[in-house]
Amino acid sequence: MRILSGIQPSGALHLGNYFGMMRPAIELQEQGEAFYFIADYHSMTSLFDPVERRQNSLDVALDFLACGLDPKKSVFFRQSDVPEVTELTWLLGTLTPMGLLERAHSFKDKSAKGIPVNLGLFAYPVLMAADILIYDSNIVPVGQDQKQHVEITRDIAIKFNEAYGQTFVIPEPKIRGEVAKVPGTDGEKMSKSYGNTIEIFGDEKALRKKVMAIKMDSRTPQEPKPDAEQNLAIQLLKVIDANIGKEWEGKLRAGGLGYGDLKKKLFEVYWEHFAMARAKRTELVANLDYVNKVLAAGAAKARAKAQEVLKRARKNCGLE
Repeated sequence: MRILSGIQPSGALHLGNYFGMMRPAIELQEQGEAFYFIADYHSMTSLFDPVERRQNSLDVALDFLACGLDPKKSVFFRQSDVPEVTELTWLLGTLTPMGLLERAHSFKDKSAKGIPVNLGLFAYPVLMAADILIYDSNIVPVGQDQKQHVEITRDIAIKFNEAYGQTFVIPEPKIRGEVAKVPGTDGEKMSKSYGNTIEIFGDEKALRKKVMAIKMDSRTPQEPKPDAEQNLAIQLLKVIDANIGKEWEGKLRAGGLGYGDLKKKLFEVYWEHFAMARAKRTELVANLDYVNKVLAAGAAKARAKAQEVLKRARKNCGLE
């Protein structure tokens, strides 16, 4: 079983990235052949500073390795180190209906929020399909919001196979429902695009301030909160630690718990959860040669597989 997932280097990684994609991916490296990539091509739809892209890509590598990705158990690489994926994107794009892309949630959501839309953003699902199909991926761990992209990938692959003969493995999404959608500090989906993130790594004082600034309603501490499960701090606590989240949900529901104390607990649990990862990241920053060697070795393995699949696709559609 081959597992495939990628993450954009478009800014500091946050709790939504970790619980929605990173942790499930790290757990799955024990269950099959895992291919995980830094999606720097994808970042070009919204990030236009080359210096920032290079630094972000390095930061993603550091974050992933610090959080438990094991290069002995997975293939870890930069997307752009496998340029074959862009040629496959064109091959797939010639069979992708415009209507399929117009219905993509990521395109509709960003355009509805007034975020400028370019061809890259519109055609994002085709490049994502190429990312998945070029490694003969069986399983794609995604958050609920990304499930549609895997469904689009399946549609494109089936259409290609019908047109040119059996070429691609049809992938399946793997979703962890209990943490598929991580709320941001404003209650919307946590996303760098919306400016509502809580980063995995960063300055303790700044992150504490961000958590303590989460808005609550105007009810007094003494009042019971029968809708405690809807409280944003409780939702985030449940994502980080389900048992503690349920315990504090009960306290909030009963009354007598101040929102300030609740948010302090949220920060404490969040900060402790990533204590070992912060220590590991510090070690990695001091040994960047190792990080670069991991990415180079991963790219070599990934590119070998990509060339094999691209050659199959080129032959089947008449380019060879």
